[in-house]
Amino acid sequence: MVEIERKFLVNSEDFKKAAYSKSRIQQGFLNTNPERTVRIRIRDEEAYITVKGKNNEAGLTRFEWEKQIDKNEAEELLKLCEPGMIDKTRFLVKCEAHTFEVDEFYGENEGLTVAEVELSSEAETFEKPNWLGNEVTGDARYYNSQLTKNPYKNW
Repeated sequence: MVEIERKFLVNSEDFKKAAYSKSRIQQGFLNTNPERTVRIRIRDEEAYITVKGKNNEAGLTRFEWEKQIDKNEAEELLKLCEPGMIDKTRFLVKCEAHTFEVDEFYGENEGLTVAEVELSSEAETFEKPNWLGNEVTGDARYYNSQLTKNPYKNW
């Protein structure tokens, strides 16, 4: 239930050629308090509720709990979410022993593409593909919960 991940900007669309999967995601937040966020997500035909705790000082590690829920329930819960929605396509890209989740955003976050890689420890090393740009791990502006409040188009 502990999530360790690093986040990067993406500097080209080369990742799309290597992607083995893609799905459309819509999500909103019932709570965006930095101490705990509660997210409702619909990914294609599946839906989830996720609770995330506060990041550690480095921004790498935090508690995460997720449960699949009925899609109709998720659609109703999205109506209760705080203002601002996330609309994106997620591409899964295998690189050596790791899988990168690359999110291409739409709507008010159009033009933003970020990649995340989950790790088993904060010190774990990984291969960095050529399309990976600057690291933004721990930069709260890039948290989905914050992109609903201050979208990329406003930067």
